[in-house]
Amino acid sequence: MIEVKEQISEVRRTIGSRVLEAGEARVMTISQAYDTDVDDLWDVVTNPERIPRWFLPVSGDLREGGKYQFEGNAGGTITRCDRPRSVAATWEFGGGMSWVEVRLTPEADGRTRFELEHVAHVEDEHWEKYGPGAVGLGWEGAFWGLANHLAAPDAPLDPAAVMAWMTSDDGKQFMRLSADAWAEADIAFGTEPGQARRQAENTLKAYLGEEH
Repeated sequence: MIEVKEQISEVRRTIGSRVLEAGEARVMTISQAYDTDVDDLWDVVTNPERIPRWFLPVSGDLREGGKYQFEGNAGGTITRCDRPRSVAATWEFGGGMSWVEVRLTPEADGRTRFELEHVAHVEDEHWEKYGPGAVGLGWEGAFWGLANHLAAPDAPLDPAAVMAWMTSDDGKQFMRLSADAWAEADIAFGTEPGQARRQAENTLKAYLGEEH
């Protein structure tokens, strides 16, 4: 598996806001450059046979206008597909809807940057308690899975092994460092440092199952 600190350092995280018809929304953006070309990375993120090797099993019609469903997670409608540069979709889970967009950009060193933007209306009470990490830590796991898949593309994803890793010392360190990194991104956005770090602690406890 990819070394935890190496993975955390490879990821960029930013936070913003956007005014939509329904009001102000939060914008969380996470990106990482991977050692592969844009066509291969496009296949990694759109091919239903490869997606489960780094994220979750997916079903549905994976083309513009089609509906998709990740097993045990979100589903929605693919609203735009610009092969091999970007794909956008609704992200529907637990009765709520947000929006995700993936953008792939070739870089000068032959690598390709995978950038994911998640736009969501978040209730003030939830945001004040957890901040951006509630969304961010979930995507950190996906980016970690993608890094490991590209390092060993023929290896199947073993859900039991992933769950065991998440409860290991390395897995807990990964979540700790991810939460801290999102707190720093929140501070850069303008959130008071003490508040950002308290939110990160709350998020970490929730992910570790330690919240009371």
